[in-house]
Amino acid sequence: MRLYKDIFTGDEMFSDSFKIKLVDDVLYEVYGKLVTRKHGDVQIDGFNPSAEEASDGTDEVVESGVDVVLNHKLCETYAFNDKKAYTAYLKDYMKKLVDKLQETQPDQVEVLKKNANKVMKDILSRFKELQFFTGESMEIEGMVALLEYRDIDGESVPVLMFFKHGLDEEKY
Repeated sequence: MRLYKDIFTGDEMFSDSFKIKLVDDVLYEVYGKLVTRKHGDVQIDGFNPSAEEASDGTDEVVESGVDVVLNHKLCETYAFNDKKAYTAYLKDYMKKLVDKLQETQPDQVEVLKKNANKVMKDILSRFKELQFFTGESMEIEGMVALLEYRDIDGESVPVLMFFKHGLDEEKY
């Protein structure tokens, strides 16, 4: 299994247990599902809990949401009430990301600069449909993931978007 962590905060953002698509070599799209489960329950496809875990009659706290968000403890942020505020954040984040890449992967700087503009222009055209999520630490200085719902095969599917170059990939 691979975990993808924010390079600035170390927060876990997602894992390869979800369907992932790389767009223009700069943006990961991670496809989630809406789920409802007992609080603290982590659902993994293919896992079948035993009957011994039956309820003991206590009140259960139920949580609903997007599985990627719940599994990786992402936190919704309301810091961007308009496109101008998000664009200002994005400009600062990209500068910080380019500086980091120049130290660690200089060959990727041009890839990021060229392709990120194209990808973000398309995404920003749908700004009003986006939700924003930070990692568990809620550090706005790190990556802010984007979430939108897309109609795929007649179903509304939550799709989270993360900048590839802002992530460290850890193998487990």
